[in-house]
Amino acid sequence: MSKRDFYEVLGVSRDASERDIKKAYKRLAMKFHPDRNQGDDTAAEKFKEVKVAYEILTDAQKRSAYDQYGHAAFEQGGMGGGGFGGGGADFGDIFGDVFGDIFGGGRRGGQQRAQRGSDLRYNMELTLEEAGRGCDKEIEVPTLVSCDPCEGTGAKKGTSSTTCSTCHGQGQVQMRQGFFAVQQACPTCHGKGKIIKDPCNSCHGEGRVHKTKTLNVKIPSGVDTGDRIRLSGEGEAGEHGAPAGDLYVQVHVKEHNIFERDGNNLYCEVPVSFTMAALGGEVEVPTLDGRVSLKVPLETQTGRMFRMRGKGVKGVRTHSAGDLIVKLIVETPVKLTKRQKELLQEFQESFDGKDAKKHNPKSEGFLSGVKNFFDDLTK
Repeated sequence: MSKRDFYEVLGVSRDASERDIKKAYKRLAMKFHPDRNQGDDTAAEKFKEVKVAYEILTDAQKRSAYDQYGHAAFEQGGMGGGGFGGGGADFGDIFGDVFGDIFGGGRRGGQQRAQRGSDLRYNMELTLEEAGRGCDKEIEVPTLVSCDPCEGTGAKKGTSSTTCSTCHGQGQVQMRQGFFAVQQACPTCHGKGKIIKDPCNSCHGEGRVHKTKTLNVKIPSGVDTGDRIRLSGEGEAGEHGAPAGDLYVQVHVKEHNIFERDGNNLYCEVPVSFTMAALGGEVEVPTLDGRVSLKVPLETQTGRMFRMRGKGVKGVRTHSAGDLIVKLIVETPVKLTKRQKELLQEFQESFDGKDAKKHNPKSEGFLSGVKNFFDDLTK
């Protein structure tokens, strides 16, 4: 059995719902089933691979372990021993699982299981400071929660549900049409297998009620746009006491007016006067932890980059801090007085003469290149 990513095997995204996973499984199981690919060992192996992926990703506990640890969670007896693969799948059982709800004859006899609650998604916006340092956020999530008075059963306290007399608890009934036996949801219990004769007054027999939950979410330092934080069991409550789904907090970091982020590194532009750029000095630079001083060497050109080690964002996975990359921008003075203009003119005139080239090497190099360019065009 290969160790391909289970989501890749089924062709679904990592946040796919149980319904999407089952839909993908049915399609692939029919494609690779041995009865349709007799003598094709490759199809048989793919069929087993699809089966394993389906069993893991439709089990809330196993899927959680897989999302955190990958295949290692099931090696050497992980998750209760036996790993996955189990020495080969029983094709008859698998086929019954996939198509039992259509043709009948599945290994569970068509009996309905209480549905696990749906997963939920919450979009959270964070500032760069919050994402970089980590924080606690309180959120409100509208969802379905287990009904307290009936403890999720749907039946009034002191009573219980009874087995449906139509389907005898199977949740489905079989109808014959010629050679085919078509299986469909029981019209009496609507596929539940049980009848609630005395429903709970709070949830009217549903076992769940709508409620807005207030949750505290701990945001780890270093999260970035696209990261997800999983809150196990904080999704919708399951049907009639089934496990609740999970809540996924999707992170989006807002743009910052000073910094740009690339991974764990931060970038910012810092303006300096042309006097400081020429003579050197020190300039204050902002960081997420406060201000620090940057020494500006004399004769610094605009656009020069300086790297400040460890002044970026601490990675949520690596726990090592990135760097702050500072780009110095030499600022041209504006709104000059008459005297300031005169001084600048005198300053410019001091460059004239035989030493002019050494003061402006880039300008001289550019002009020389332009001259050569036009000389080549006229040849």
